[in-house]
Amino acid sequence: MHESTTASLPPTASRPRDLYPAIEPYDSGLLDVGDGQRIYWETCGNPGGIPAVFVHGGPGGGCSTEHRRCFDPARYRIILFDQRGCGRSLPQAWKPEADLSANTTWHLVADMERLREYLGVKSWLVFGGSWGSTLALAYAQRHPRRVLALVLRGIFTLRKRELDWFYEGAGADMIWPDQWEAYVAAAGEGVAPGGFIDRYHELLSHPDPAVHVPAARAWTTWEAATSTLLRDQAYIDQVQDPTFATAFARIENHYFHHRGWLEDGQLIDGARLLAEYGIPGVIVQGRYDVVCPMGTAWALHRSWPQAQLHISPTAGHSFAEPQTLSTLINATDRFAELLAPPSCAIRAERPSRHS
Repeated sequence: MHESTTASLPPTASRPRDLYPAIEPYDSGLLDVGDGQRIYWETCGNPGGIPAVFVHGGPGGGCSTEHRRCFDPARYRIILFDQRGCGRSLPQAWKPEADLSANTTWHLVADMERLREYLGVKSWLVFGGSWGSTLALAYAQRHPRRVLALVLRGIFTLRKRELDWFYEGAGADMIWPDQWEAYVAAAGEGVAPGGFIDRYHELLSHPDPAVHVPAARAWTTWEAATSTLLRDQAYIDQVQDPTFATAFARIENHYFHHRGWLEDGQLIDGARLLAEYGIPGVIVQGRYDVVCPMGTAWALHRSWPQAQLHISPTAGHSFAEPQTLSTLINATDRFAELLAPPSCAIRAERPSRHS
């Protein structure tokens, strides 16, 4: 089912796995995190279980009902939240007047800490894919004592090389030239490789929907069309919704335009801290991931060799591709055994539902 190297955990099962059955939250709310921002959160599963926080991708993607199902609800207290500006958090970034100045990597890290404290969690397993792996690594390196373990997928660290590969015509365009052509056309004339993120920043910041909506759809379609090993037309159609596409593209481009407020290579180099604190981890990577190529996962593993690296041999970038999804669920099952209470005890009280 997968290739693996350097085990820090007992071997995961090799049998295919599917998502756990659908569940509904037992609590949810909007947490005021300052700067006029309120982030949506929800908790599912066992209120007394191992706390686990799901960090969604994008940035700008938001959480879905499927994300709840990556964890055994009998053994985990499953925490999901929508990052600033997206999903059910307020205000939403699709609106022309949306201000993204207080939406940065370090604002989101602080939001996670505030949410952890608000929910009475001492420490938690952090699960993130794509941009979620970026934010999970940034959080773990800033707050290592609050992390029980990391489960990461489709590793992305915002290095210039990674952004150039996918968004600036330095590699992915050679694999998906048909989709790349549409992305280039939507940027308008006079843009050379290396200038697409900046041009899209101009278009997506424009207040006129006749300007920013086509740009948002082109940006989002480029990513959706290349995220799976085999083309998933239903997924491509889904991201055409102008509200979703605008919020997703604006936030994502905003982060990439500012290089994530990170030094180049910061998260790869900083992964050595995870080893120093003895934080166990699983890295799951599609061999044919075009959006976040495997070289970044390999570099992370070299910096943090104690983590287990699993390579899905016939998968691209998407979390939902069978080999990748199966390995992720096996990882949360194994951590459920290794992190069972009382090692991750939480306070008994939990907040009441509020908005």
